[in-house]
Amino acid sequence: MFGLAAVTLSIASFYMDLLLIGKIIGYIPPILLTNVELGKDIMGILAAAILTMTTFTFSTVLVVLTTYSSQFSPRAPENFVHGQTTRTILGIFLGGFAYTSLSLLFMQDKTFGHEVLTPSIGILIGFICVGAFAYYIHFVSSNVQVTALVNKLTTDTEDVIFKYRKLQEENYVSMDKWEPGSKKNTVTADSEGYVQFIDLVSLVKFAEKKDIEIEVVVKTGDYIYKDEPIIHIHKNKIENKDLSDFYNIGSERTVEQDLGYAVQKLIEVAIRAISPSLNDPNTANDILLRVGRLLGEMGKLKTHGWVMTDSKDYKRVLYDFSSYKTILYETFYQISKYGNDDISVLAYMTDSLKGAAKSAPSMRHESLWEIQKYILDGLDCTEMKKMDRDYLQQKIDDLADMTKQKRIDLITKEET
Repeated sequence: MFGLAAVTLSIASFYMDLLLIGKIIGYIPPILLTNVELGKDIMGILAAAILTMTTFTFSTVLVVLTTYSSQFSPRAPENFVHGQTTRTILGIFLGGFAYTSLSLLFMQDKTFGHEVLTPSIGILIGFICVGAFAYYIHFVSSNVQVTALVNKLTTDTEDVIFKYRKLQEENYVSMDKWEPGSKKNTVTADSEGYVQFIDLVSLVKFAEKKDIEIEVVVKTGDYIYKDEPIIHIHKNKIENKDLSDFYNIGSERTVEQDLGYAVQKLIEVAIRAISPSLNDPNTANDILLRVGRLLGEMGKLKTHGWVMTDSKDYKRVLYDFSSYKTILYETFYQISKYGNDDISVLAYMTDSLKGAAKSAPSMRHESLWEIQKYILDGLDCTEMKKMDRDYLQQKIDDLADMTKQKRIDLITKEET
């Protein structure tokens, strides 16, 4: 878009100098006008300068990508590259180079018999590019910090939770037991990849319009193969339907609807932080506290087996949303393995579950306590220092009290 705008502006500037400036030259301040020879020199210098800034910017992007991949997570760079700021800055530079290069091409001695205004516009664009370059340096230096990345990933997860909550509130999602009709027509995948998006709202409207029942047999984030079933259409009279407009399959997972992937990216940063190469458990602990709050918000969602009804309260779509226990397990099963040697990480995993228990409904407390017991499985607490064991024991006791479960003795692993 910036490139097309620059080409359009360059052509408009050319015709303005050719057809208009000669007639109103007396009304334009002389300082803004230059002869063609000087204008060519100015545009040539600007084009070279903008190209240099563009090259440096691309190099900076590559450095940031390397930093993100090596220190944070291989899946974190997309948050930087796909960001609006990065695309806008690169667009400004490419547009500036396109304008100055084309204007240099259009500026011929035989074409103009008077001074021109195009170089002044080029200088203004050059100032804009310099300002964008200075801002981008500040932007990169701020966003390369792990705190900025964690905040971004947390916000992405909050957005996914908000979308699901809004979807449940506005589209009559229930967890009733329901099995669609026995006769069905299966819609299979045309390609292999991750399920990136499923338009459940449109599916409900489509099912109401066609008077059919739809069973979605995959979840967002699932990896499926070609010809694998995606949707079952239940109706007395079987009809072949193309429902490819209601879902999207791609080569990568995305966070638009994939709640598990949004949390996974946060946990991956935490796991990388406690690796021997970085040895930064405080970053992992900070992430665990944020994850706890997010898990509490997820606990408010209806999970495992959505039944969506239409405007007439007829059951139309069945979607197997991940259960809350599955979400908890996929959140902690990796970090509980790699963090079991660090007492602070163990303690903050319990703090994370405590944070979830504070905001999650009471019906989720048993699942939270089961995950705590899972984290303790295989952990030899007898080799811990006494103060470390007492510190962890106190936090686990607090979680047991919050969830109204029996306490566990860390040494004997027996409930008390």
